[in-house]
Amino acid sequence: MPRTRALVLLSVLVLSGCKVPGELASGTQPGGTAAAPPVAPAEARAQLGQLKVAVRGTMDGYSREKFPHWDKVDGACDTREAVLKRDGEDVTTNADCAAKSGTWVSPYDGETWHKASDVDIDHLVPLGQAWISGAKSWSQERREQFANDLVRPQLHAVTDNLNEQKSDKAPDQWKPPLVAYWCTYATDWIVVKRNYGLTITVPEKTALESMLRHC
Repeated sequence: MPRTRALVLLSVLVLSGCKVPGELASGTQPGGTAAAPPVAPAEARAQLGQLKVAVRGTMDGYSREKFPHWDKVDGACDTREAVLKRDGEDVTTNADCAAKSGTWVSPYDGETWHKASDVDIDHLVPLGQAWISGAKSWSQERREQFANDLVRPQLHAVTDNLNEQKSDKAPDQWKPPLVAYWCTYATDWIVVKRNYGLTITVPEKTALESMLRHC
């Protein structure tokens, strides 16, 4: 099966709450969307030690268009809309699947929002950060999978201006203002980078180790 078609099928299975095979089998988050189970701090530390340390690459040749998103995953609903429904409470949508109302609590700062326009869907490991740590050499299909990953902890509904502040920064350059979230942020970052075989820098590793001490 072509990878793009397989990605779409996987996303539909995830949204419907079905189990997916092998390493993608998972639990359930709010809204019924399957997601990778949390990683214990000890396991995250072990995985961090397995990540390849390398010098941070350059943004030469990068563009967001090289990471196609947001894919359609269920009828009119795309990945972004799926995350809004998954991460929100009492979310209502129109015929085009656009969120019209709901409540979203941003994990990065604990702020509560009632309009979808006040939240962005953040790529936990930003697209540009992925580019400079290994994704530059990927096929476009793999970059598309990364940009639309509903299985691993890669996509989150967060306060829009925080998403802008974060941009393409690694944890040594930006951390969520809510210190209580640092443990989860670090473990999720490690899980995503390990799954996709992305590298880390020495300052990035040091920052992650520091954040894991908050677990």
